[in-house]
Amino acid sequence: MHPPTIWTRLHLRRYVRSGWPWRAALYLLSSAILGLITLLTLVLLAVAGSVLTVVVVGLPLLLVLVLTGVPLASVERRRLRLIDSEPLADPHREPDHTGLTAWLRTRLQERATWRELGYAVLFGFLLWPLEALVVGSVLLVCGGLLATPVMLAVDGEEARVLKMWIVDSRPGALGAALAGLLLLPVFSYPLGAIAAGRAALTRFLLASPTGELNSKIKELGRSRVRLVDAFEAERRRIERDLHDGAQQRLVALSMTLGLARLDAADGPLGPVLAKAQDEAATALVEIRELIRGIHPQVLTDRGLVAAVEDLADRSTIPVDVDLDLPVRPPEAIETAVYFAVSEALANVAKHSGASRAVVRGGLDEGQLAVEVEDDGHGGADTGRGTGLQGVADRVSVLDGRLQVSSPPGGPTVFRLLVPCSTA
Repeated sequence: MHPPTIWTRLHLRRYVRSGWPWRAALYLLSSAILGLITLLTLVLLAVAGSVLTVVVVGLPLLLVLVLTGVPLASVERRRLRLIDSEPLADPHREPDHTGLTAWLRTRLQERATWRELGYAVLFGFLLWPLEALVVGSVLLVCGGLLATPVMLAVDGEEARVLKMWIVDSRPGALGAALAGLLLLPVFSYPLGAIAAGRAALTRFLLASPTGELNSKIKELGRSRVRLVDAFEAERRRIERDLHDGAQQRLVALSMTLGLARLDAADGPLGPVLAKAQDEAATALVEIRELIRGIHPQVLTDRGLVAAVEDLADRSTIPVDVDLDLPVRPPEAIETAVYFAVSEALANVAKHSGASRAVVRGGLDEGQLAVEVEDDGHGGADTGRGTGLQGVADRVSVLDGRLQVSSPPGGPTVFRLLVPCSTA
């Protein structure tokens, strides 16, 4: 279902009784006021900048003149919501660096900035006078007719209606006021149509296909992050249910079998109970490994460094850990990096033929960088198998990258780069 706009409401019978005509009048009236301010700003900046061009202060004024369309377009996108509920996306991108210089450089290099300057010039010199003429005519005609009884009462003898004819009786004044009241719904339709056309022109001039695409890409990225968070929450729930439910039942079963085994130690059921207890113990070990694979408790309790050290202790080959993390990264980043390191160490143990591996990394200029290096024979490829590709897909949701260097003969280096704010 599309968001409501004045154009879709203009065709309805209840349009006159709704608030849309008043919203259209407010849109056109505020446009006239904003347009006058824009015109004065453009003229003053152009005159001051041209006069002071020979002085150093003239250049900043001309720069401000060029950027006049940026705040005007921002106001216009918000003002458009009066008669068009569909938001108009901001086409500007965030600067790569902080500071005023980086912001100015980014804005001056964007095509949207110059489109908005052109819109400001068109708005200031052409559009708002037409809108002021339209809304002023409606207000003048209807307001003049409605005010006839008041003017007659003030004068006492006669009232000049719209400077066109004279009314000298109370019935005539009331008739003029009634005509003004009846003209209000009549004028509301052309007023709404003009406001709809003006809104369409604003959307056409200020909308940027790139900006709309960027907005959709951002929303897609946010939805992917929400899916990852939901997936992690589901993993936690499964891990919690297994830990508090199935694992505890297996422990209780093992204890019950042990007690039964003591009671029937010399009977024919003794060997059977012993075997059942061994099977329960094996199942308990397997379910504990399963729980650790879903989401290790050490990662939740003690963080990424301790979880990676636990991985190194359980590895079949010696692994050195050198992770320097003064603060804990966000939970999603910790989880993604942990499973990436786990997959990398599993590949080292299974395929590399290495005798030793090292995990190193830390925070560097807003990025979490983690490397897994081994002394194996090399030849690793993210295109073969789903493990490394799954790692790459997982970190890409967090705007991260997986880099693999594995020449024949080794060494193999897996490098994870994930943006990470320490705030």
